[in-house]
Amino acid sequence: MTPSAPSTPGAIATEKKTVAAMVRIYCAEHHDGGDALCAALQRYSHARLDACPYGADKPTCKACPIHCYRPAEREAMREVMRFAGPRMMWRHPWLSIVHLWKERFRRKPRRRSKKQEARSKN
Repeated sequence: MTPSAPSTPGAIATEKKTVAAMVRIYCAEHHDGGDALCAALQRYSHARLDACPYGADKPTCKACPIHCYRPAEREAMREVMRFAGPRMMWRHPWLSIVHLWKERFRRKPRRRSKKQEARSKN
């Protein structure tokens, strides 16, 4: 797992931890834990999270009105989530609870303004 940058909002850092945990679970079961494709998918998802226009108000991917992944990566991540999602409750219960809570109770997010995006890049 790559450490998040100090300027990364807490919600994005939590999303990164959740994605990293899901990819590790999937990769451990399907590739004996050492697959370059899994590492590339994780790097891609972290890059997309860093570029999220919603920032700290980011909804879960399922509830997001913007599909920021390319089709191939979206399908790969969907497969990872289908496999790892049910196993997350046993292996990472806190991340699972946070994710489910966010999915259930978050309102529709507002996009960040251009000023907020410029500040987060500095």
